[in-house]
Amino acid sequence: MDFLVLPAILLVISTVHAFQYTELVRYIDSHQEEYVEALRDWVAIESDSSNMLKRPDLHRMMEMVAQKLRPMGGNVELVDIGEQELPNGQTIALPKVVTAQFGNDPNKHTVCVYGHVDVQPAKLEDGWATDPYNLTDIKGNLYGRGASDNKAPVLAWIHAVEAYQALNMELPVNVKFVIEGMEETGSNGLDAMILAQRDTFFSDVDYIIISDCGWLSRRPALTYGTRGNCYFYAEVEGPKQDLHSGVYGGTVIEPMTDLIGILDTLISPSGKILIPGIREAVAPLSDEEWKMYQDIQFDLDNYKNKIGVNQLMYSNKVDLLAHMWRYPTVSIHGIEGAFSDPGTKTVIPAKVIAKFSIRQVPNMDPALVKKQVTDYLHLVFAKRKSPNKLKVTMVIGAKPWLADTQHPLYEAGKAAVKRVFDVDPDLIREGGTIPIARTFQDVTRKSIIMMPIGGFDDGDHFLSVSFNREF
Repeated sequence: MDFLVLPAILLVISTVHAFQYTELVRYIDSHQEEYVEALRDWVAIESDSSNMLKRPDLHRMMEMVAQKLRPMGGNVELVDIGEQELPNGQTIALPKVVTAQFGNDPNKHTVCVYGHVDVQPAKLEDGWATDPYNLTDIKGNLYGRGASDNKAPVLAWIHAVEAYQALNMELPVNVKFVIEGMEETGSNGLDAMILAQRDTFFSDVDYIIISDCGWLSRRPALTYGTRGNCYFYAEVEGPKQDLHSGVYGGTVIEPMTDLIGILDTLISPSGKILIPGIREAVAPLSDEEWKMYQDIQFDLDNYKNKIGVNQLMYSNKVDLLAHMWRYPTVSIHGIEGAFSDPGTKTVIPAKVIAKFSIRQVPNMDPALVKKQVTDYLHLVFAKRKSPNKLKVTMVIGAKPWLADTQHPLYEAGKAAVKRVFDVDPDLIREGGTIPIARTFQDVTRKSIIMMPIGGFDDGDHFLSVSFNREF
């Protein structure tokens, strides 16, 4: 997405109409290399929030964000949000949340920009063509872990404010930032911080802008909904230690067999969720929503080619988009304790833990889904009459988020995109989860817009996470 849409939306939200757009364009174009170098420095920090051994890097990343903001003036703080309890009972400090404020004119609207600077794990052996933590330019695309999700979008917003300041142009709105370091693992501690500062930091905020999403195609887009996520562990434990299949195979009821058996009852080959009560909770697809999907620019063949498959679950655009965005899905992600190294090993694992998730949509409730899944799996397991033990745990319970596309904030977003790209944006939803969107909505009662900066082919959590230089 063109970086210039960010100053544009700040303008449109405000009541100021006379501003020097061409001067901003000139300034931003002339500082492209400076922006790329700033991103390079940020990508170099291995701010993996899922790896406890990388926690010092994550703390350093938050300090780097604060250091970027402080020279711009304003009020910049590193907010302590407490500790994280680990599975072994130990605790570790959560990365501080960076907040900042530029301008406090009561006659202006106040926008709050949310972003995160933690990343998913990345290793060269995962299939990266380049070092994931060394931003690499390949034919005008910048490849690096977190480049699009979400370090470059955060920097783009900071640079937008910086451009106004450098040109001695008054910001058309007051701007606040909330930048965290735990989004990829559920935004631990952030909900409590938002609740605690609802009547202080957030009290004068009119609008919240999130740029932690991407376009669907080459056509610009605005996002108005995301799915939530319930992430589960299903643990089956049997013998007191791993066993050799040549010695004990055929004499014990194996935990892996039990686990595969119950996992097979979660979803049918056609994609139908088999857990009672899940599908019944979903809000029906309206005629208006169907029409919106029909008008969206999306090519099924390109989508298939992008992900490298020759057949999709659904053969028409509307059905595919609906199941990508507004219907729940079950995905099985892996099995901890299973043998997965190269070569052979005739082991019977004593304990195996399946990891799977169910994407949440309106009107599902994670608390109810937790009970439905737990009760169902225990019922299925009981029918196996196995002596092994089953334990089901929900470790993430994030709600879905949905906005009103007729709200004036979305009208401002459409106008900003039109100003920069000379085309109306698609209105889309995201299949993924941005947990904090629902928290902002429920706690602050403020209007929220998701304005994607990432491209449709950026790869987010996958291998070729890139960001076009023309941001």
